[in-house]
Amino acid sequence: MDDDPRNIFALKLTLKSRGYQIESSTMAQEAIEILQKDDKINIVLMDMMMPEMDGYQAIKIIRNTPSISGVDIISVTAQAMPEDRQKCLDAGAQDYVSKPIDVDQLITAIENLS
Repeated sequence: MDDDPRNIFALKLTLKSRGYQIESSTMAQEAIEILQKDDKINIVLMDMMMPEMDGYQAIKIIRNTPSISGVDIISVTAQAMPEDRQKCLDAGAQDYVSKPIDVDQLITAIENLS
């Protein structure tokens, strides 16, 4: 989930070239609905700063929805202070990657969850 279509486009190309199947959404509510319809999704890249519903709220909903509560979440945010990482983990994410995204770091985070 990311609210910038350009970021989604670039990230989709990169991840697809590495063999990952991708679903994307610019809105958290839409992404939650996608998760509820597709039980094959096992990792969410969650932009923490989105309009309408931020990543913290979205993670809380995911974690409190039994059918999708087990999905792994990697927080993605421009907020790069150590306390921001901890805040994301405390919210329920398994890992954290700061923007601009270091693709190698992201792939490592994904592989560690797989």
